[in-house]
Amino acid sequence: MSNGSISRRAFTSTLLSAPLLLKAQPSSREARVKIDTERVIGEIDPKIYGNFTEHLGRCIEGGIFEENSPLSDANGFRKDVLKAVEDLHVSLLRWPGGNFSSNYNWRDGIGPRDQRPARLEMAWGTVEDNRFGTHEFLQYCETIRTEPYLCANFGTGSWDEAQQWVEYCNYPDGTATSKLRQKNGREQPWKVKYWGLGNEMDGPWQMGHRTAEDYGKFALEGAKLMRWTDPTIKLVAAGSSNYAADWIGWNRTVLEYLKHHAGYLSLHMYVGNPQNNFEEFLASSLELDQRTKIAEGIIRGAMSDVSNRQMYIAWDEWNVWYRARGSNERGRRILEEHYNLEDALVVATFLNTFVNNANIVKIANMAQLVNVIAPIFTSENGLYLQTIYYPLQLFATNSFGNALELFVDAPTYSTKHSPKTPYLDVSAAYDRGTLVLNAVNRSRTDNLPVTFELEDKQFSGEFEVAEVNGPDIKSENNFNSSLVKTTRKTVQASGSRLRYQLPPHSYTMLKGKLA
Repeated sequence: MSNGSISRRAFTSTLLSAPLLLKAQPSSREARVKIDTERVIGEIDPKIYGNFTEHLGRCIEGGIFEENSPLSDANGFRKDVLKAVEDLHVSLLRWPGGNFSSNYNWRDGIGPRDQRPARLEMAWGTVEDNRFGTHEFLQYCETIRTEPYLCANFGTGSWDEAQQWVEYCNYPDGTATSKLRQKNGREQPWKVKYWGLGNEMDGPWQMGHRTAEDYGKFALEGAKLMRWTDPTIKLVAAGSSNYAADWIGWNRTVLEYLKHHAGYLSLHMYVGNPQNNFEEFLASSLELDQRTKIAEGIIRGAMSDVSNRQMYIAWDEWNVWYRARGSNERGRRILEEHYNLEDALVVATFLNTFVNNANIVKIANMAQLVNVIAPIFTSENGLYLQTIYYPLQLFATNSFGNALELFVDAPTYSTKHSPKTPYLDVSAAYDRGTLVLNAVNRSRTDNLPVTFELEDKQFSGEFEVAEVNGPDIKSENNFNSSLVKTTRKTVQASGSRLRYQLPPHSYTMLKGKLA
């Protein structure tokens, strides 16, 4: 979680269009999409539908965890939040930060809750009572049936701290650290697979901020100790999130140190609409795609002399975030963004981008899960689902298998991201005979007729249609009403073509069997 600048750095004079999609500008206001199920980009990793929890604002305390609340279970977990999280099908949950992780000692959060020390929390200006720690988080992951992803303290922390945290969580028995885990009530290890080597260490806002060279050297030794403790773990290197600085140089340097140990390069991106320009805002995903392509090239270069190992991208913080953002975020009720329809559409285009880069993007974590720039928003009496909940839920429950390379012929408009920004943003997933099409109409005012053409298969009967839309682009949800949500219907499809008209400012999922 970054509280630094979000200014953008132009890597090239012209940004490319969406990944692996060939786009042209037709003379009409219609779009055409060609689909060949044998043209595969890569396998979609379910971990791109992950999320993130940090000790920040009301994300954990007052969000997923609220002791003594009538809405909570015996563990202090909010039952209404549990249900909403389970329905979201979170595949990978990152914790404890974010900026918070850069001054967090995991030993403060174990043992009897009433005996844990309260610490000054300097990332977000609060006192951390440590009542929610390693055991609580991993129990929460087990309860919602998701994979945990722990981010180690590579800011003020030491190699020993990181190594012993892996030992505490993953080593079976016979050491002082594993016996401490057993004493604290967990006999068998959790076998946590995913571990972050710090958070945003290139950012001056980060505690323990280092140069790329210094971070690379430090993280290398930590990575060695962590993997020697458990060779099965997957490590995530802290890539650059400071786009105002040397983004490319940082990533290149860090990978030279960590390419033999890390499996992922962590990248972060937040976008917003401070100028209230719908068309520009909806084109934000083109910049996400451009950064992904550049990072992929850096990874390929770094790994060119490494055999039998692969490295991927982890977009482990991403979201819309700009209203509840400033230079002095402090306290418990901060970063509580209230989302509208246009935010949900941007989220859908980001998810399309992850799918369209399925060969290299294998982890993505929306930041965050509850209250803090989140799809779920609570009060002491209940919750409501924000607009951005619905596209993430649709992707996470439907888009699996292979991501398909598409030919797209669609009308375009000009933005700072690209002189030809397509009105249609689309991805396709194909899994054992089932085709899922995810389509966003970037037009605020016009319907967009689309013809989907199969090259090697036939449409076969009924297709499910799920649409996320609302009365207008500024529509929001709240405790009293849900103006933006998912509506469903079915359409019939046969032969090689499916024609569908996308409403203005909409995200639509079409799902059905192919013959």
